[in-house]
Amino acid sequence: MIKNLIAFSVRSRWLVVLLTALVVPLGVWSLMRLPIDAVPDITNNQVQINAFAPALSAFEIEKQVTYPIENAIAGIPGLEYTRSLSRNGFAQVTAVFADSVDIYFARQQVGERLTLAKEIFPPGVESHMGPVATGLSEIYMWSVDYAPRAQEKPAPDGKPGWQRNGDYLTPEEQRLRNLLERTAYLRTVQDWIIKPQLRTVPGVAGVDSLGGYIKEYHVQPDPAKIFALGLSFADLAGIIERNNISRGAGYVERNGEGLVVRSPGRLESMDDIAKVVVSTRGGTPVRLEDIAEVGVGRELRMGSASMNGEEVVIGTALMLIGANSREVSSAVNAKMDEIRRLLPPGVEVRTILNRTLLVNATITTVAKNLVEGAALVILVLFVMLGNFRAALVTAMVIPLTMLLLGVGMHVGKISANLMSLGALDFGLIADGAIIVTENCLRRLTQRQNALGRTLTLEERLTTVIDSAVEMRRPTVYGQAIIILVYVPILTFSGVEGKMFHPMAMTVIMALASEFVLSLTFFPAMIAIALSGRVRESENIVVEGLKRAYEPILKWAMAAPLKPIALGAGAFILAAGLYLTLGEEFVPTLDEKNLAMQANRIPSASLTQAQAMQFDIERALRSFPEVDYVFSKTGTAEIATDPMPPNLTDTFIMLKPRDKWPDAGLDKAALIEKMEARLAQLPGNAYEFSQPIQLRFNELLAGVRGDIAVKVFGENFDVLLKAANQIAGVLNTVKGASDVKVEQVVVLPILDIAVDKGAIARLGLSVAAVQDVIGAAIGGQRAGVVFEGDRRFPIVVRLQDNLREDAQALESIPVALPSAAGNTPVVLLKQVAKFSILDGQNQISRENGHRRVVV
Repeated sequence: MIKNLIAFSVRSRWLVVLLTALVVPLGVWSLMRLPIDAVPDITNNQVQINAFAPALSAFEIEKQVTYPIENAIAGIPGLEYTRSLSRNGFAQVTAVFADSVDIYFARQQVGERLTLAKEIFPPGVESHMGPVATGLSEIYMWSVDYAPRAQEKPAPDGKPGWQRNGDYLTPEEQRLRNLLERTAYLRTVQDWIIKPQLRTVPGVAGVDSLGGYIKEYHVQPDPAKIFALGLSFADLAGIIERNNISRGAGYVERNGEGLVVRSPGRLESMDDIAKVVVSTRGGTPVRLEDIAEVGVGRELRMGSASMNGEEVVIGTALMLIGANSREVSSAVNAKMDEIRRLLPPGVEVRTILNRTLLVNATITTVAKNLVEGAALVILVLFVMLGNFRAALVTAMVIPLTMLLLGVGMHVGKISANLMSLGALDFGLIADGAIIVTENCLRRLTQRQNALGRTLTLEERLTTVIDSAVEMRRPTVYGQAIIILVYVPILTFSGVEGKMFHPMAMTVIMALASEFVLSLTFFPAMIAIALSGRVRESENIVVEGLKRAYEPILKWAMAAPLKPIALGAGAFILAAGLYLTLGEEFVPTLDEKNLAMQANRIPSASLTQAQAMQFDIERALRSFPEVDYVFSKTGTAEIATDPMPPNLTDTFIMLKPRDKWPDAGLDKAALIEKMEARLAQLPGNAYEFSQPIQLRFNELLAGVRGDIAVKVFGENFDVLLKAANQIAGVLNTVKGASDVKVEQVVVLPILDIAVDKGAIARLGLSVAAVQDVIGAAIGGQRAGVVFEGDRRFPIVVRLQDNLREDAQALESIPVALPSAAGNTPVVLLKQVAKFSILDGQNQISRENGHRRVVV
């Protein structure tokens, strides 16, 4: 069959060349449409469900939110397993599907099941699916902050911008007088100006926000005053909602016209809220401003952002699954330039991370290596073959193979990245074409010299066919052996498969493309190009190599055991050296910048963690090699990577090396200097990495040991006891090392347990007491305020200084039913018991069961 294929290709040489030429535009088109990234995306096929319930502890979240979601999505076709985490106020359930399942089908099924689960959620729980993105979709980040030194140039009186008295006047004519209001306004700019426009960019799956405060209008009543009026927190919220309504009443006809009837009554500003009448005393109205503080307040946030030691707002564009990261990040960057023209005076947006820069640098490096390799191969061909036309034909194997490879990668949906292109070896790719061309050249020269004349067309074609057929065995075997070396990689599964499959597939497709070309196109081109007088000459380089090799060959043939022993010794020495080499899961990509994870004790609050992070950023910023530093602490809005408040991802953006005081300073040495400086800041543990590498580590985190034992159960004490027993047994196994039990963090919890005996005597219900606790401490929504197309919640909540005071919490009044006696209220401590208990900060589950891993 191969002989017939070669004969057809040579006899129909112009047809073969024409068909090959048609591949060129197809290959160029395919290469232009390839997704381009720095590294392969190893995230599995998953759908995330995030649920927010600020009033619930980790245990309550697990029972009332996490378990219902897990139970609802069980049994979806293609679902492989579920994993979840439950924290105070937050739960995330991740449904992992087989790679063959369409992600949109999976999301549709999860969405339908989630609707059923929501029916049994407790009040106040909000849940939604995460974006159609992966763990490496964070392609573009920016900060929103006030322009440096903008206060030094105040705006004209009455114009938006910084005012002479230090206030900031927004274009909506709102005067921001304190840091809280100004920080909340930055978040408003991010959420209502930047975010909606970036979501229109093709390839953007979502826009995440972190930092600042989501603007809320807080009504913080004086407990003594509201209960003196016979009102509760819930009553106050109800009064505000009833005074914040707009209604329509159909239409009326008048003089032949239809008039739509509406009755506007919504609150439109902070002053409107303050003027709401809550009661009357002696015919005098009592307004909210008389019994409560009304203003912009702090949300109970789960994360914060900072830059160079100051709080900022950070936005992140998430790329759609399968999109081209370079194209999407470039489009986001172009859109950001348009958005900058729409920002309020004195507010600036700064790009702090752009994946395009890294992708371009990576692809440039890969392309440079490929071009240099191709040039070296071509140079060797011209030097060694001794015939310009033959060398030129052989050199065509490299661009043609790359074009065919582009078609294969496009059809196979393989992205161009460090792993897929970095393994290409043009020496291997050109091997088949070289031996076919060299043999044809040798046979044509021999026959021509034997006949003493130029070969006729039929003689030339016959000689080329015979020469190519003669090389079919080494060509087939040579390429097959190399391909077989890569085939086992295709058996990898999970993360390893996603990482190394592209490398194996590109090499196999390149070798297969070159194999086909060596049996079709190259015999045809040789028959065309090597016409007329053909001469195979040996230049001075080849002659020199032959003279050097000849005595070595004679020595080896005379005493064959000696070279065999020498080879075996070299092999043993090489094997010994190999065992001393370090190992890495993937090759390290120099991302030009650094990332660091800072960890504090689990009980650290977000406020404390942020204050400690400010010191870290200022310390890192003091290094002359560092351009700027920004950080993400805790969980962001979309929560693709939920972190506890004590954990911070720090991004250290370095200057170009030519701007370093010592351009030859090694990165590892710089990290050592940073570690020494940060060691002076107590209370933190650090782990240095790189931005993408950090995300890889997070995706790979969990059960990564050679052997792992998962302990499932319901009681944490029993789970830990069993896990420790298993670890003790495994430590006795010969060869076992680094045996450890997954850390289960125990944190203090303020437990306010309702005294059922006390409430029974007073005629109270559990719900009545818990409503007071939830509204006073957690806050209760009381409608929204619309400002144009923006909307901001109204929250009734206890004053911040009282929420942090244990005695003040115990003294919160609880209203009694009218029939409970003459005392209108009792103190919370009279109907509830306060205690500090140990509880889990996070509860991990897999396939519906609690889990601890050894």
